[in-house]
Amino acid sequence: MTALAPVLQGFFTDRLITQRNARPQTIAAYRDTFRLLLRFAHERTVKQPFQLDIDDLDAPLIGAFLNHLEQARDNSPRTRNARLGAIHSFYRFAALEHPEHAHTIARVMAIPTKRYESSIVSYLDIDEIKALLAAPNPGTWLGRRDHALLVVMIQTGVRVSELTGLRVGDVHLGTGAHIRVTGKGRKQRATTLTGETVNVVRAWLNERRGQPDEPLFPTRQGRPLSRYTVGVVVSKHAATATAAGCSSLKTKQITPHTLRHTNAMLLRSKGVDIATIALWLGHSSTQTTHIYEHADPHYFWGSSAHPVGPWVTQQARNLVATLEDQGRAARLLVRDRDGKFVGPFDEVMRTTGARAIKTPVRAPQANAFAQRFVRTARAECLDWVLVRSERHLDCVLREFVTHYNHERPHRGIDLQEPVPYLTVRQFEHGDRVVRADRLGGLLHEYRLAA
Repeated sequence: MTALAPVLQGFFTDRLITQRNARPQTIAAYRDTFRLLLRFAHERTVKQPFQLDIDDLDAPLIGAFLNHLEQARDNSPRTRNARLGAIHSFYRFAALEHPEHAHTIARVMAIPTKRYESSIVSYLDIDEIKALLAAPNPGTWLGRRDHALLVVMIQTGVRVSELTGLRVGDVHLGTGAHIRVTGKGRKQRATTLTGETVNVVRAWLNERRGQPDEPLFPTRQGRPLSRYTVGVVVSKHAATATAAGCSSLKTKQITPHTLRHTNAMLLRSKGVDIATIALWLGHSSTQTTHIYEHADPHYFWGSSAHPVGPWVTQQARNLVATLEDQGRAARLLVRDRDGKFVGPFDEVMRTTGARAIKTPVRAPQANAFAQRFVRTARAECLDWVLVRSERHLDCVLREFVTHYNHERPHRGIDLQEPVPYLTVRQFEHGDRVVRADRLGGLLHEYRLAA
């Protein structure tokens, strides 16, 4: 018996399963790597896999195998590096078991990962999202399942492996609706569901009628969907949306991970910081999440803790590009007199025919008024109110603005200076005071009874 067969079996049974307690997805990825490698070695050496020795899988053969992945199988450098990582892990284990093959193992371990260019993140815009969600046929069981699946993927940004692992019992649609997700490294997280997603998932669960331990999105036979099937579902409905008139999808390769990128970009466009997005997506480090800061700037305008002149000028270019994509043009741009707005900023706007207008000199005073109001609104109102929706927030702020402008005794009306000649009736003994409550008693207003 050769040395390769027992050490390879020990690598899977002892190292991955017993010692590391690796997840089934990790074991499957390593298995696929060595299935491809042994098949390639069999073609090159004309030996059966059980006849191969460690010296047969030397550095030249491993290098030829990696080239085969890229050239014959059309794998990307990222996939090549993942296969090489699995091989390196095996050879580190083999070095302890068979030190007599140390020279061969050292040469294989010296094979470096391949560098590659990082492309800009591909994602869907709002119109493309609507077209994709409208693609499934609501008149069929599969269509309703696929629609709910796409809604969950876009709104939560879960990975394919996380989606296929969802069970009916992982969904909570009551107060604080969310799904429980088990991500990489067995890390669990709860991902919040929006009201629209809750309605879609509730309708699907009413039709699904599964037990808590059954898959949320099953096949017709009730088994969990595979990662390949999810990819086919996404590609099929992307093609349907393209044929229905969404021509912009023709230039994009729509995969399940594209929907994950779409979710991150939606969060980024709403001003969510990178650290929060990393927690939402289940990233172990924010370094992975920083790719969304360098994505297509047409989708949102950036933010920075240090808005220097060149950065502000780039935001002007982003604004111009966004307006061009929308078939619109700016005629006037109002800006303040801050030193960040350097000459190139105005020049970018002039090239589009827009005129930059500076704010009045006393604009800082207006900014101070605005900042004072925001701070007061938070301290006296919003920090004490549970806002249920955007409409509720609008009603609360309207109530507070009316109170702020007209009823606060220590403020001038509409932030104006008090009128010196205004006659104020003095409070006399025996006068009756009437109290009116706003926002359920959070704010009080007092008046003399007629």
